[in-house]
Amino acid sequence: MLNKRRKGTPEINSGSMADIVFLLLIFFLVTTTIDTDKGISLALPPKGETKEVSKKNIANILINEAGDVMINEEQIAIGELSRKAKQMLDENDKIAFSVKTLKTTKYDVYIDVLDQLKRANATRISIAEPD
Repeated sequence: MLNKRRKGTPEINSGSMADIVFLLLIFFLVTTTIDTDKGISLALPPKGETKEVSKKNIANILINEAGDVMINEEQIAIGELSRKAKQMLDENDKIAFSVKTLKTTKYDVYIDVLDQLKRANATRISIAEPD
């Protein structure tokens, strides 16, 4: 009788598998871009430079810790700030908006106010030191 030899299943050589994985890891680390937060884009004047502005050309915006917004001592909803700022810019194109907060004001409310001013195409925005 003939002896049948059993054929074994071929094995995959795993000796170079670690090298391949390492090269793939390096490739993806080098080619992947990481998103970075860009933050708020504001063009700030050089330090120490001050300009005198007439009181009629300043609109004071105050934000308290509860998120209430006042513009020239008139309380206004944040969603209405853009419309009001546009109206003020139409009346006086040299108006500057001075934004002042408290130290306990929530940051997202502050950003919402700045966004509303940007929507109104306000280019003169002054950021006052918080109380």
